[in-house]
Amino acid sequence: MRKTRSILEELNQISIDRDRDHVVENRGDHVINSAIHLVEQIETYYDEKTAKDLTNRLINSIKAKDPVKFSRGIKKVIKESQREQDENQRDS
Repeated sequence: MRKTRSILEELNQISIDRDRDHVVENRGDHVINSAIHLVEQIETYYDEKTAKDLTNRLINSIKAKDPVKFSRGIKKVIKESQREQDENQRDS
């Protein structure tokens, strides 16, 4: 026996597909804009070499689906910054 679908079932499926597509488009837009804002902040707050490293880590983290890659970079920057502050305090 052939299974048929009602017009309502068809319309509901179209709505689900469109809604899913809209959600993906909307979330993608938010993620991209957020990443752009983050890169701009990184470029503002860090020297060129550090900013390039962190930006690369961010992109690689996304590609590899591994947020730890970016976190490691930030932790490294924080440690270096604290070390420099400690050295400056000792020299003062």
